[in-house]
Amino acid sequence: MADLTQHPSPIRDIWARIDKVLLTGLAIVAVIYAFDRPNTVPTVMETGEHFFETLPYVLFAVLAIGVMKASGSERLLDGAFQGRELRMIVFGALVGGLSPFCSCQVIPFVAALLAAGAPLSAVMAFWLASPLMDPAMFAITAGGLGFDFAIAKTAAAVALGIAGGFVVMTLAKSPIFNDPLKANGITGGCCGAKKLTLNWTFWTEASRRAVFGEAVWSNLLFLGKWLALAYLLQALLIHYVPAELIAGVIGGDGLGPILIAALVGAPAYLNGYAAVPLIEGLLTQGMSQGAAMAFVIAGGVSCIPAAVAVWALVKPRVFVAYLGLAIAGAILAGMAWGAFA
Repeated sequence: MADLTQHPSPIRDIWARIDKVLLTGLAIVAVIYAFDRPNTVPTVMETGEHFFETLPYVLFAVLAIGVMKASGSERLLDGAFQGRELRMIVFGALVGGLSPFCSCQVIPFVAALLAAGAPLSAVMAFWLASPLMDPAMFAITAGGLGFDFAIAKTAAAVALGIAGGFVVMTLAKSPIFNDPLKANGITGGCCGAKKLTLNWTFWTEASRRAVFGEAVWSNLLFLGKWLALAYLLQALLIHYVPAELIAGVIGGDGLGPILIAALVGAPAYLNGYAAVPLIEGLLTQGMSQGAAMAFVIAGGVSCIPAAVAVWALVKPRVFVAYLGLAIAGAILAGMAWGAFA
């Protein structure tokens, strides 16, 4: 009898192994070479120049992540979701805005919180703040957009988390947030490693040194390839998109550019790291400061990894509320930063 078992296609297997971010960058350079050959070398050089200017911040960020992973200092966050609901909301927003959780780690962490009986209000505060800021993103944002912008984005992340948590707490018994969880939500994630016990002298243990090395290397590759692609896109933006067009759509004062940036930020976002060079380029082309803040807030909360973490666990009506809170918070953050800046 013939064996009808389907074997994986070699082409499909090779395609799965190819890094799509690097492939995209090479494809862009190839297109430039084909249609605008004189601009190829200047574009690559400009990309490299901006990348190496940011590299010290990248190295600091990945070393900080390695220390947190290897020392088990993430354990310090475990007590944030205990006590009174108001306290949990505030701590949830602070933990989300300051912790080094990646998007895939959010899923099992939040699933465990909900299973343990943590209120949805505190979880929502964490959910809203978590995609917006972490130590690595703070360093990259400060290097690309300035220390003031990084501080303002951090404050906006925490404020959005607290405000969203209070909204959910106030409307907890409404049809929107009553019985919010799916029957069979995802409880796993791609970052399956268990958190280590706390030990600041991690270099004394071989296993922790291995965790440190793996965390530094994997995050360096991740940040490096995304930032290289982002700076390439920034160079294209500056070379090929008229500054008058950017300034006319999302430049100037007023609420209009902020609203547009918040609505466009949701579907157009890559990730928090890649967004920094793009925003830097848009600001050069005439984007307003308020629109820039609205873009990074709305896009960060609604980017695919962050949104998947929410969609995996809650019912669609709660997911829609999550997106609504994100866009409303982005608009308010953009207005506040635009007025201040």
